[in-house]
Amino acid sequence: MKMTFRWFGSRSDSVTLQQIRQIPGMTGVMGFLDYKAAGEIWNEDEIAAYIGEVRAAGLACEVIESVNVHEDIKAGLPSRDRYIDAYRTTIRNLAKHGVQVIVYNFMPVFDWLRTDLARLIPEDGSNSLYFHERDLGDMGPMEIVRRTAQAAQGFSLPGWEPERLAELETTLERYRGMTAGQLRHNLRYFLEGIMPVCEECGVTMACHPDDPAWPIFGLPRIAHSQADYDALVALHPSRRNTACLCTGSLGSDPANDIPGIVRHFGQMGRVGCMHIRNVKRLGYRHFREASHLSTDGDLDMYAIVKAVYDTCPHIHVRPDHGRMIWGETGRPGYGLYDRALGAAYLNGLWEAITKS
Repeated sequence: MKMTFRWFGSRSDSVTLQQIRQIPGMTGVMGFLDYKAAGEIWNEDEIAAYIGEVRAAGLACEVIESVNVHEDIKAGLPSRDRYIDAYRTTIRNLAKHGVQVIVYNFMPVFDWLRTDLARLIPEDGSNSLYFHERDLGDMGPMEIVRRTAQAAQGFSLPGWEPERLAELETTLERYRGMTAGQLRHNLRYFLEGIMPVCEECGVTMACHPDDPAWPIFGLPRIAHSQADYDALVALHPSRRNTACLCTGSLGSDPANDIPGIVRHFGQMGRVGCMHIRNVKRLGYRHFREASHLSTDGDLDMYAIVKAVYDTCPHIHVRPDHGRMIWGETGRPGYGLYDRALGAAYLNGLWEAITKS
């Protein structure tokens, strides 16, 4: 298990590479150029600059999270072919600099959704990302976008890029009436377009789950259960077609057996990487992010790490969506302190399992 940390780059991350390097057991980062628009080619010079900076700090960058998929690809528009061609170029460019895994998602419009980015946790006074479907009330997509932008404290949020959301109403209209089957067909088209390049370059694609794990605003979603990922794997036979299993995203739905899902796809060799985090369910479609400790949430973190150890021990993992603790401020969900604690906890579980 290779422990990594998500890093948005020195231009926009409140966490430094030096701080990441000081976390015990940390081997690298899951990298991201947060200024790149979906559909835009990642050029070699900017890739080299980012990865060079990471390596100079004594860390590796073997996973990129994410290269966003353009909405025209998801919606199946005629223009998708030029965006798929650009995606192929980006894959080749990243491979030249040692990238082994690219995380992506196929969620229409919203890559993730919360109704509060800093909900107070009364038990300890920290705050965390929070979702309650009831809070959406009569709020439409435009209102939730406005509120999320206001709560972001000036930081960019992955999946909430301004250039995509600026045309939100037009984008939503493109998905009107689209079924999950149609969206899955568009994903197949995308995979058929990029998998030959992935095989050529030795790059694995890892699809992130829907977050939360159910449809939002009537939009189709196709990656929030074991059955969904079985269907995804069946779309293309290449072993480069894999899942990025995010335990918190999938764990927002109590019907998902997270250790079982890890074992299922780990035994198939279809886990590309993982985000390992906990979630506290508070009711129907109602949850908040919790610390990584099992007893602070509803997921059995020992059973999850044991499933990784037994079925996919060589994957890259990272802690995810930490609380804001000890007075820290920063990008919601992506502060230093609680994610560092999470990494130490996960590494402790790994050592205990290894020695048992």
